[in-house]
Amino acid sequence: MKQFFITATDTDAGKTHVTSLLLKLAVQHKRKALGFKPIAAGAEHAFGRLVNTDALTLIESGNTQALYEQVNPFIYEPPIAPHIAAEQQGEQITLAKLDRAYEEISALDVDILLTEGAGGWLLPINDHELLSDWVAAANLPVILVVGMKLGCLNHALLTMASLQQCGVEVAGWIANQVDPEMAQYDANLATLKARLPVPMLAESPYSEGTPKLRVHGALMDVLALR
Repeated sequence: MKQFFITATDTDAGKTHVTSLLLKLAVQHKRKALGFKPIAAGAEHAFGRLVNTDALTLIESGNTQALYEQVNPFIYEPPIAPHIAAEQQGEQITLAKLDRAYEEISALDVDILLTEGAGGWLLPINDHELLSDWVAAANLPVILVVGMKLGCLNHALLTMASLQQCGVEVAGWIANQVDPEMAQYDANLATLKARLPVPMLAESPYSEGTPKLRVHGALMDVLALR
C-alpha cells in the first residue's frame, strides 16, 4: 500500500482539492484508493451526525468503502483551531488516538491511502503536541500543496524548511492556483521549481469548471501508477 500525508502552505491552500484529484487519478488507473481526514474543525449536522464537507469530498473521490467515522474520527462543529474545539468539548486529540485511528483505516483493503492534514504543517493537536509530530513518528512520506497566491514563496520555503527539520521524507510538491489574478504566476512557479529541493509533481490551474490536474512524470512514479 502506498501511503502519503498531504500538507499545505496554509489553510485554504487546497489540500482537499488536490487530495481529491489524486484519489480520482488513482481510481482512473484501477487502484483502490481511499482518503483519510483524521481531524476536521468546521462541520454541520447531516445524516444524523456531524459531517465535514472536506471529509465527504474524500469519500466521494475514492472507490473504497469505509465508515464516515473511520475516514474522519476527530470532528468538531466550530471552524476554529482543532485543539481549541476539542478542549471546548472536554476532549483531547493525542498521538496515541491518531495511531489507533490510522491503524484501523490502514487495515482496509486499499492500494493508495492519502491522509489529509488540517490547516498548515505545524498544527497543534493539544497543548504540547503537533500533528507534524504524528506524521514524523508514523514515517509517512509528505506531499506539499503550495497555494499559488501572493506570499506563496515565503510560505512554501518556510514550510519546506520545517519539513526538513522534522526529518520527514518529502515526495514532492503540487502547485494549486488559488488566485486566478495572481501576478507573475509563471515566474513564481519557476522560482519554486528552482528553490524547493524536491520535484514538482503536478499543477492544478485555477478553474471555475471541472478541476484539472496537470501531471508531471514524477507523480506517476511516486504513486506507482505506471
